[in-house]
Amino acid sequence: MTVTRRPRPVPARHIPWPLCRRCSGIALDMGSARTRAWIAGRGMVLDVPTVTFPGNGALHPIQRGTIVDTPGTARMLDRLLGPRLPRFGRPLVVVTAPVLDGLAFRTEARTAVEILRPRAVLTVPGARAVALAAGADHTRPLLVVDIGAHLTEVVLLAGDAVTDARRTALGTGDLTDGTAPGQLTDAVVDMVTAMLRQDRTSLTRAALRRGVLLAGGGALRPDITQDLPGRLGCPVQPVPSPHTAAVRGAACLLAAAHHHPSATGAV
Repeated sequence: MTVTRRPRPVPARHIPWPLCRRCSGIALDMGSARTRAWIAGRGMVLDVPTVTFPGNGALHPIQRGTIVDTPGTARMLDRLLGPRLPRFGRPLVVVTAPVLDGLAFRTEARTAVEILRPRAVLTVPGARAVALAAGADHTRPLLVVDIGAHLTEVVLLAGDAVTDARRTALGTGDLTDGTAPGQLTDAVVDMVTAMLRQDRTSLTRAALRRGVLLAGGGALRPDITQDLPGRLGCPVQPVPSPHTAAVRGAACLLAAAHHHPSATGAV
């Protein structure tokens, strides 16, 4: 008996950005202090203050992990990114979001990003983006501490999923207003302690034995990085370029989407 095998289709040549419309993509990390953007084929293109200019002054449309002015956020994105995108392309957009209250943030972010005419919008928890940027082993429990300008999150990841999270509306931007660095360290220790007390599994302890991954602008402050290991009783490892870790992690997801067979034509 002769078996006839059908030849496998030869995938179409994948043309890289900016010629390939499918490769038009943006990774976004919108914080209350800074907005960072990574564009496929161009790398990091933005690291600017999160401000909008509706009239004579500047307003902050995002405050402590909350989008308080969605139209203002849309205007900001249009001003900063609109001229940088292909005229007829529809980008895939990956946006980082806070873990807690993330649903409200994601909803408003999706509305604001519509100004960029995306073909799809994906959201990723900021802590998971940080872990991706660090190349962390996701098969083991991981504790991520992200100290931003006006928000600090402590997130427990297990199997790439968020299993617990804490946050405080305090960050490095508050240290200039009379808040001592020790208060920020105290807040992180209190959140980790609360996790340990309420954890009915061994995940938090396992993550602490592994050590804490530290991101955000707080990871650039020696007064924090030198104090935390002793206070937590475990190693604390700042990620490389910690202030841009979240947007780089989102860019990793964007790159993975572009290399998926559905994007390259290879089935």
